Amino acid sequence: MKHFKYSRIMMIVFIFISVGFYATAEKVLEPLPQTAYGPPIPQDKGYLVEEIRDDLYVISDGSYQTMFLTTGRGVIVVDAPPTTGENILKAIKDVTDEPITHVIYSHSHADHIGAASIYPADATYIAQAETAAQLADINDPQRIGPYGIFVGGGPVPLPTITFTNSYTLSLGNQTVELEYRGANHEPGNIYIYAPKQKVLMLVDVIFPGWVPFKYLALAEDIPGYIKAHDEVLSYDFDVFVGGHLTRLGTRKDVEIQREYIHDIRANALVALQTVDFFAIAQETGFENQWNLFDTYLDAVAQKCTDLTLQTWEDRLGGADIWTFSHSWKIVESLRIE
Repeated sequence: MKHFKYSRIMMIVFIFISVGFYATAEKVLEPLPQTAYGPPIPQDKGYLVEEIRDDLYVISDGSYQTMFLTTGRGVIVVDAPPTTGENILKAIKDVTDEPITHVIYSHSHADHIGAASIYPADATYIAQAETAAQLADINDPQRIGPYGIFVGGGPVPLPTITFTNSYTLSLGNQTVELEYRGANHEPGNIYIYAPKQKVLMLVDVIFPGWVPFKYLALAEDIPGYIKAHDEVLSYDFDVFVGGHLTRLGTRKDVEIQREYIHDIRANALVALQTVDFFAIAQETGFENQWNLFDTYLDAVAQKCTDLTLQTWEDRLGGADIWTFSHSWKIVESLRIE
């Protein structure tokens, strides 16, 4: 419990710092498009639980999402964001008395699974092999920082079942298909598909109604991240769970973000071809190489950003805030990968 309290304290501190910063900088933000808004979160609970269909439910706290299924023989739950914490247990209790028997980890990041210690110790924990490998040292005293503490969580149960390419979990009247198609957001990040409900979950790649979190949601593999949009669309789904923000997604939401990312990539190519490195070098000189490259790469990213925002500034929430970081990340990928 102390980790979850720590998370709330840190969140409050962050809000005050952020408010102070914006008040000082007088930053002008673009209005959010209507597509960025989702259902309100009941303030008396701090979470919203909704049935998508056929005993598959989504839980949201307005920033993070997870989902669970009742099966008649136990609950299958995906992830455990510390921001929601023990409210996940309350949300499940709102709809069923079935025990939690299976836990699926979407990937290894603590902001999505760092509260998993709230689940029964004797549950079956399932993860892709890369995720299991990354979690193997969570109790190592030599870690630079304790796992999960900086997002309000803590060490989690290690996976009891791992897989390499795919795994099908059938329990009671439900089936969940897990698939790994290579690194995108990070190695081990999996596709979680409920075929009966036609619901697909992939975390930290697509953000319905919004641009991704900064630097393509900290993606570790940019080509894989871009390719993931096509891989998502290869599934037969009509509801998408992205793990973040205000609402569930649709195929159209995935297509829109795919278009946004592809536009950035096209504009990055234009910027790389037209921003004159040597003209910038004449201004900065060659003596301080880091200043030269910092100035040049920021100029390329800024041109890419300016071209992109001509189309996207009012189409997705946060485009004015983080398109520059996405442009910078894709520019670097094109430049060196």
